[in-house]
Amino acid sequence: MNANPIWLKSYPEGVPADINPNAYSSLVGLLEDSFSKFSDRTAYCFMGKEFSFAQTDQDSMAMAAYLQSLGLNKGDRVAIMMPNVPQYPVAVAAILRAGLVVVNVNPLYTARELEHQLKDSGAKAIVIIENFAATLEKCIAQTPVQHVVLASMGDRLGLLKGSLVNYVVRNVKKMVPAFHLPQGVRFNEALSKGRQQAFRKPELSADDIAVLQYTGGTTGVSKGAVLLHRNVIANVLQSEAWNSPVMERMPAGQQPTSVCALPLYHIFAFTVNMMLGLRMGGKTILIPNPRDLPAVLKELSKHTFHSFPAVNTLFNGLANHPDFGTVNWSNLLVSLGGGTAVTPNVAKLWLEKTGCPICEGYGLSETSPSASCNPTTSTEFTGTIGVPIPGTWMKLLDDEGNEVTTPGTPGEIAIKGPQVMAGYWQRPDETAKVMTADGYFKSGDIGTVDARGFFKIVDRKKDMILVSGFNVYPNEVEEVASGCPGVLECAAIGVPDEKTGETVKLVVVRKDPALTEAQIIAYCRENMTAYKQPRVIEFRDELPKTPVGKILRRELRAKA
Repeated sequence: MNANPIWLKSYPEGVPADINPNAYSSLVGLLEDSFSKFSDRTAYCFMGKEFSFAQTDQDSMAMAAYLQSLGLNKGDRVAIMMPNVPQYPVAVAAILRAGLVVVNVNPLYTARELEHQLKDSGAKAIVIIENFAATLEKCIAQTPVQHVVLASMGDRLGLLKGSLVNYVVRNVKKMVPAFHLPQGVRFNEALSKGRQQAFRKPELSADDIAVLQYTGGTTGVSKGAVLLHRNVIANVLQSEAWNSPVMERMPAGQQPTSVCALPLYHIFAFTVNMMLGLRMGGKTILIPNPRDLPAVLKELSKHTFHSFPAVNTLFNGLANHPDFGTVNWSNLLVSLGGGTAVTPNVAKLWLEKTGCPICEGYGLSETSPSASCNPTTSTEFTGTIGVPIPGTWMKLLDDEGNEVTTPGTPGEIAIKGPQVMAGYWQRPDETAKVMTADGYFKSGDIGTVDARGFFKIVDRKKDMILVSGFNVYPNEVEEVASGCPGVLECAAIGVPDEKTGETVKLVVVRKDPALTEAQIIAYCRENMTAYKQPRVIEFRDELPKTPVGKILRRELRAKA
């Protein structure tokens, strides 16, 4: 391993080559350090109400005591299934403080998807917003979940405003389908019960598991990336070091403020918004529904903010919205693009309209997530995924696992660093497939690297489809769609889409000639969350296959 990799020359002045992943003995140390250092500052802003670091500290301590009172012990898993509401960071801090493991769950999951994740993780408890409680009701009996904490949108907004928000959500917008979960305890009730319990501080080390972050894989079966306390601490400190050259330009007296429009259950927002925000004593503006662009812009028009992590779709939607000019973008110091490739036309428009270039980064759930990024001091969009961030090593591998050394020659991107996961939860076979003998994680993405150490993604080894920054695995789509009556066989591929980067196309061979496109779409809608659902259906008499009968998705993609 070269002690001075080429990319260090591309680092902005002041960014260190490495960070100390042992700066804290656990994530709890990081949280509690910030809670005491910044106690009087605002930690979160939600629907016009501000929540201080001190309040987050007290609420999470009460919730931690409550979780312990249920008989949950160190290492037990607790799922969180909520959008960006103030209960989310409280639940995360509580779970970690109680010595438990956070299992982030996409709130839009169907009962089938939720059941798999709860069973696979062995979660004994779940903190869930009532809007999705009906989904949990359908599958809870098949899972190990014994305890349910039920949150609502208005929980933390005070009696008057909270009651009004809950009334609108439940009765006007009808966003809470009827459910029956007799074991459910309301979030505020759990807090008050917890305040009467004694909290027992567990012994935690950096090698304990902090998070199970579920991701697909080449097999399409969703599996948990095991993120240790050390992994997340490292990535927070790496991100902080990487952003420092521009964050230092912030006017004196202003509190670092970031917009959290990405969902907190996604590792990008979990680390780069919530955890980094806590570490820096920053204010985080929680956006519960980023798809409601008028509401997002209305909220942002009330704030001064400096950091905006987002995906291409969101940058594009906002920049093209007629209300874009109602927001003051002049304080924006870093626009961080991730989750999916940022397109040059979106980057150009964003720079024109805000004066702040999009810095594209790269990472995966398995890397907590950030692995590389463009320098935050960049003045233009590069179209690359940047250089490895402090303490990170990246190389390209050929099909035999040898390093590709010729500049410009493609190879599979492999990553090594303190942010790389410990492995997949209870799947040593799957872990062995992605880890090299010298500790590199094989990403499944094909890239090139130039003479300055900038990496660029050119292809994906996996057949994965990337919809608005979310991984969609063709195997899973095909497995579900083939259960639709009248389908003989099918293949899922990604096709370009202006709004979402890619969208799912399903090529179907019919068993029943009367089967319609609408029937397939309706069936998929019932069994898969929205971003996985096929938007384009094509009927064919047969699918292209290898001599052994494997469907050639590559051929279908070429024709598409």
